[in-house]
Amino acid sequence: MPPARRAAGARAEPSGASSAKQVRDILWRAADKLRGSLDAAQYKEFVLGLIFLKYVSDVFDERRTALEKRLADQGVPEERRAALLEDKGEYAGVFWVPKAARWPRIAAHAATRDVGRVLDEAMDAIMRENAALAGVLPKIFGQDRVAPKVLAGLVELIGEARFSGVRGRPAQDLLGEVYEYFLGNFAQAEGRKGGEFYTPGSVVRLLVEMLEPYEGRVYDPCCGSGGMFVQAGRFIEAHAGDKSDISVFGQELNERTWRLAKMNLAIHGIDGDLGPRWANTFDDDLHPDLKADFVLANPPFNIKDWPRDEHDPRWTYGVPPKGNANFAWLQHIAGKLAERGTAGVVLANGSMSSQLNGEGDIRGAMVEADLVACMVALPPQLFRTTQIPACLWFLTKDKTPQGDRGLADRRGEILFIDARGMGELISRTERVLDDAAIAKIARTYHAWRGTASARAAGLAYADQPGFCRSAGLETVRAHGYVLTPGRYVGAAEAEDEHAEVVAERIATLTRELFGLFERSDELSRTVRERLGNIE
Repeated sequence: MPPARRAAGARAEPSGASSAKQVRDILWRAADKLRGSLDAAQYKEFVLGLIFLKYVSDVFDERRTALEKRLADQGVPEERRAALLEDKGEYAGVFWVPKAARWPRIAAHAATRDVGRVLDEAMDAIMRENAALAGVLPKIFGQDRVAPKVLAGLVELIGEARFSGVRGRPAQDLLGEVYEYFLGNFAQAEGRKGGEFYTPGSVVRLLVEMLEPYEGRVYDPCCGSGGMFVQAGRFIEAHAGDKSDISVFGQELNERTWRLAKMNLAIHGIDGDLGPRWANTFDDDLHPDLKADFVLANPPFNIKDWPRDEHDPRWTYGVPPKGNANFAWLQHIAGKLAERGTAGVVLANGSMSSQLNGEGDIRGAMVEADLVACMVALPPQLFRTTQIPACLWFLTKDKTPQGDRGLADRRGEILFIDARGMGELISRTERVLDDAAIAKIARTYHAWRGTASARAAGLAYADQPGFCRSAGLETVRAHGYVLTPGRYVGAAEAEDEHAEVVAERIATLTRELFGLFERSDELSRTVRERLGNIE
């Protein structure tokens, strides 16, 4: 299904339009209404489902209004106009919304006890009429999980948001921005489990900027809510490409998250194959014959309980241990690569150095197969949902020069990048990779590999002490196949700093320390209160 876009000649409605911030504020208030009634994992479905329903209804109404005006201007008789307004063929490029799912009908039932049933019927009607949404939208509103009065308040609040005619922006862009904002906030609300469906945006951007997935097959074996695919689409559009040049394949274990991903792709106009159902990649690979040009993945870190088969043919470099799936993910991904495919994978730092249960042997075998292209040590606090430090693995089956692509011959070499000191803190507990950090890391990799973008920018690779180094396999062997960048890049050259710079740094660290003290005091008070209640 193509993305929902504004029809040619459609009228903007600035007087009723909402800004992105207004929409976020309205919808976050809607989420607040559900707190206490449902946990974060459940109200995520309620709110995002209603947001999507309002969006498709707004965009459909905008197209319908434009069509009605055009037919009237052309002098089409009223009876004929009425028929054309309900002709599905006139709504190419937007989701068809049947009468049962249009927002005015839903709003009219908001104050009744039937509101849950009406919402479920609306979701069902849209899924029947739009193949891309089959089995995707939540039908959970009539299950008495939430009181009708609360549902009525939700419908009323979400009715205030407008997804059409928003200050000249396509409704699709606005919804995409709002949807991702909510995914991030829900991930934070769910804590550690939130990491199962959400990867921080700056980490996804870095992966995409390094891999440059302009065209071909893009695969994510643990796709969560589909953020990797969305960012790949944005990368293509930012470089004047066409999203239809990539074919998207993914798989997700969790039913709710699989539905979120399908909805996310539909919102962003990406036609992806996430399989006919949710399934575990290890014991039910839904894309068994796929060979991908690009793999982007953020597998759950250090999974202990996973379906392990010692005789699985994917274990080319060694059988991964039962107590940790990190090297199962890496080998599965390596097996999915096309002959010139590349992969970027987020994993826990332990994967770079662990010698437990044969992991060191598997890592050594992958290095000796010249499969590892680049290792990036990430800064701390990038992930809201876990304090486990993370790294990026970049794999490729072919480091040879590639003709007119002009790639450098990097056989027998691995690029190590230590980015632990990069990024900026946006709160006491959260850091992001800013544009400058992402650009520096990506440019370094492209210069090392000799990609077209590096040649166009006139970039040449050189080791930089404390940041990057290209090391040969002999050097890596000497380090026992440990791939931690800090072992290879050495210390940065000391630089003289002005007293003002040092003073500013001390002041910043002092503020952060005092903030942690305050947080500690707050937690201490909470624990004492809880213990007092128990006594």
